[in-house]
Amino acid sequence: MLVFPRPTPDVPVSLPRQTVVEQATAPMLSALAFFFVMTSYYIVRPVRDQLSGAVGSQSLPLFYGAVFAVMLLLTPVFGMLVARFPRKRLLGWSYSFFILCLLAFVPAFVEQDRIGARELGVAFFVWVSVFNLFVVSLFWSFMADIFNSGQARRVFSLIALGGMAGAIFGPLVTKLLVQLIGVAPLLVVSALALTLALVLLLRLSARHDRQAGGRGDEAIGGSLWAGIRELWSRPFLRYMALLMLFGDGIGTLAYALVADYAKAHFISTVARTSFYNDLDLATNLLGAALQLSVTPWLLVRRGAGWGLVLPSLVNLALLAGVALIGGGNIQFFGYSVPLLLAVMLVITRGFAYGMTKPAVDALYARVPRETRYKGKNFVETAVWRFGDVVVTSAVSGLRMLGWGVGGLALLGAGVAALAAVVARRAGWSPDLAPDEHARAVTDKASPA
Repeated sequence: MLVFPRPTPDVPVSLPRQTVVEQATAPMLSALAFFFVMTSYYIVRPVRDQLSGAVGSQSLPLFYGAVFAVMLLLTPVFGMLVARFPRKRLLGWSYSFFILCLLAFVPAFVEQDRIGARELGVAFFVWVSVFNLFVVSLFWSFMADIFNSGQARRVFSLIALGGMAGAIFGPLVTKLLVQLIGVAPLLVVSALALTLALVLLLRLSARHDRQAGGRGDEAIGGSLWAGIRELWSRPFLRYMALLMLFGDGIGTLAYALVADYAKAHFISTVARTSFYNDLDLATNLLGAALQLSVTPWLLVRRGAGWGLVLPSLVNLALLAGVALIGGGNIQFFGYSVPLLLAVMLVITRGFAYGMTKPAVDALYARVPRETRYKGKNFVETAVWRFGDVVVTSAVSGLRMLGWGVGGLALLGAGVAALAAVVARRAGWSPDLAPDEHARAVTDKASPA
């Protein structure tokens, strides 16, 4: 059985006992905080997806286009907050805003039938997408801020496993409660989970500030446009942006086809929510299995770069196989689902969450603080949603031209091959600080 490496060797023996204990328990508290973050998100995720399932893939370009526009507007706002305010206030204000928004949506879902799935769908889809990207991205920026590169490679799989547990627990809670209390009250449960995550993150921030002698929570400063500027000046960020676009292309293709399937086969809100919930559960079980087996070994023994390359190769093999054998139906959680959807969606997302994500965040521990927050946030929000707009529009156009599952899978295989090449470059980018460098060195590093 695989045992996660202990973080304690990085703790100097001369530190006070309280500090040693706090540093040893920080990964567990971080994993618990991420558990609540992902529980919160995965409670509202099927609520969002049932709205897209009600209108089908033809409306996804509208949904993603609205998200992309909002992301562009929020990028300088987030850059201003990061530049001017300490980390603790940034965490507190950001998470509190999303908690209040969750509660504000409750009356709208009570009146969903009167408002309309399309109208409510656009608003809630945009908000949940922003919620997911900003809350999760900010969480991992914070993790890269309080753990150095060596610690990150050892403990980020453990922390990601905590999030995966929340991603499994959230769908289970949703499956149970949606039948008992309906859709709208689920948002209150999600808000409570996010509140618990915020309490833990603020505690971790206070600990780190105390250990850093008050210097750990200084405002980062810099330009509010730094996230966009660094995309052009830092090779690592360029590779990560390309990798985000390629990976998003494969995942969004599967998501669009699932939306068409859900529209054709499920009429009620509860049925669609339950279906998407089952897909999430299968995906997260695979992700958890990877984090308990291959991922920690790969990151510690081979380096975080291989955590980017291997999933791309898996996607390439999967899509090439689908292009050859077609999209025959299989039984999946009691549903007759095309092979492309059941296998491609679950395996692609499972590797993305169970291997790619902890590898990416471990690499961000080797860049300056401004890049960790501003550059990382821009790539994982605006760039990601730009990819959604392009991919969903392309899928809609290709389907109108008569493209079937085999043709789309072949195109996806080509994208996966490009992703493998870019992943190799990103994992060994020349502007990444070496693993053995202390955090002080990485914080002083200048953009390439």
